[in-house]
Amino acid sequence: MILGVGDSSGHRGQGRYALTESGHGHVWGVCAEVDGLFREPERGIYELFGWVPDGAEVRGWVGSRVWLVPEDGALDPWLLRDAESLGQHPGTDALVLTGLDDYMGPPEGHRAPVRLHDEYRWLGTCREFAHVLPDEEAAPPPLVLRGLAPGDRLRRAWETGTRRALDLDEAWLEVRDDSGAPLTGRLLRPRVRAWRPSDHGPGLIDLELDEALYRPVPGHARPVWDRWLAGPPESPGGWAGLDTRQREAWLELVRERGCGLTQQNRPAGYVYELDGRHITDEPGLYLALGEAVNGPGGYFGGGLDALVDCLRGTFGYTAPATLRWRDAATARSHLSRRLSAEGEPYDLVALVLDILAKGGMHVTLH
Repeated sequence: MILGVGDSSGHRGQGRYALTESGHGHVWGVCAEVDGLFREPERGIYELFGWVPDGAEVRGWVGSRVWLVPEDGALDPWLLRDAESLGQHPGTDALVLTGLDDYMGPPEGHRAPVRLHDEYRWLGTCREFAHVLPDEEAAPPPLVLRGLAPGDRLRRAWETGTRRALDLDEAWLEVRDDSGAPLTGRLLRPRVRAWRPSDHGPGLIDLELDEALYRPVPGHARPVWDRWLAGPPESPGGWAGLDTRQREAWLELVRERGCGLTQQNRPAGYVYELDGRHITDEPGLYLALGEAVNGPGGYFGGGLDALVDCLRGTFGYTAPATLRWRDAATARSHLSRRLSAEGEPYDLVALVLDILAKGGMHVTLH
């Protein structure tokens, strides 16, 4: 059970974070502050030899999802998430990308040309694609739970002191907002490294864990998290001024929070209003749709499959209903010419309209 509510600096209590056993939900302890949760994930480095751009130079942040499509069609495309370009090596024809690889990458010795796109446009072509291994992989920093109120089982594990006792197996770090409501969480494989008395108060400890944090929170997402840790938004469009990268982070929190809520379905025949002024990218589409159905910070799908599930489930909607989509031309101008993983063009807006219609949502475009 969460013992209290607090902000990330610990002034308002002890319950911002709870470390729980993922299998049975046993709470190892709760705390006000965590060091090591907000850090840049380890990124791979990739060299694209013989790089020929399709248009403008590719530099800086490239996209949330960049696909590398073998031109011979013999292999499936490879996905590089959150890709950044470091530009071309001086005096060479190689473009350097960094990112998070969702797949194993090309087979060793692959030499066929590969074409790249960011799901909106083709970026260019290279004759080879190689993953550059770092000289030495640095160990990830420990996760430190500061001001932790430990449970009895955690105390017993520490007093036993054996390697097996200190290995907490798979655990879940639950994160709550200032109101005490669940917001999100992270999966861990923690092992107790050390603990010491905490300056957060008597009876509290600072617990240091060796762990495999699967998804640290990167720097660009920190302002989004800070906003949501203060509580859910009270007015719609809080995401409108964000770039695509931060909108993705906002949508992730909306999705994780929304899937844990029990929404009260509106009666059949309800008329929803969708503000389409800021739908300039895919996350913006789902954020606007979620707020149209479930209010500020609301969730109603984060992808096509999830949208189908929301139309069938208990996510605030009862068919039949009407959706008045205002400023629909904005979404059409930005999302009607998308590229699939294989590079095939498709109309995302048309697909969404078709799914809504099949789910009993009559859409009028304004």
